[in-house]
Amino acid sequence: MTLRATTLLFAASFAAPVFAQDAGDPEAGENLYNRCAACHMIQSPDGDMIQRGGRVGPNLWGVAGGPAAQVEDFRYGDGILEAAEMGLEWTEENFVAYTEDPQAFLREYTDNSGARSKMAFKLREGGADLYAYLLEVAPHEDAGGS
Repeated sequence: MTLRATTLLFAASFAAPVFAQDAGDPEAGENLYNRCAACHMIQSPDGDMIQRGGRVGPNLWGVAGGPAAQVEDFRYGDGILEAAEMGLEWTEENFVAYTEDPQAFLREYTDNSGARSKMAFKLREGGADLYAYLLEVAPHEDAGGS
């Protein structure tokens, strides 16, 4: 019995780093945010500017863990609005897929081959890192943030 417990503990110690690699790296995500700043800012609801950026895209505060198309008074495109009406939530998986190819994601999610995204930029890698950064600095209230 002791040998079995020791073997399991030994195996678990090697498995833990594998699972940890699946989670994004917020520090790497902060560096990636520079690619987003041309269009997006991160500003808290009380007005604190977390990251300066453009206003072409919506404020990214509360995106991670929150519903799609949630920024009040932002003029979203029809594709993302359709996905939001279908209940799209920005889980890590959805966020990563969307940032890799926004239009392809919306077409698949909505099952609408004509769905379009206003976001033309494609983040080919690092989406999980960016998501981890957003979750850390600007989480959605239901995702454990403020």
